[in-house]
Amino acid sequence: MSVNDLFKKELKVVNMGLKSFYNDVKSQDVSAIQVNWKPKAGGKKKMMDLLGKLNKSN
Repeated sequence: MSVNDLFKKELKVVNMGLKSFYNDVKSQDVSAIQVNWKPKAGGKKKMMDLLGKLNKSN
């Protein structure tokens, strides 16, 4: 498949970010789903390190 073939296909979006982006995509009649994802421990490195240590002990 060439890159140009991609532009002939129906666009389908998986959004893992801002819900406003998802809403904008949907308002243009594009097939989309919103994934409610957040990084572990809110992305805080110190908390992720502590969680990693807890996982290793199990």
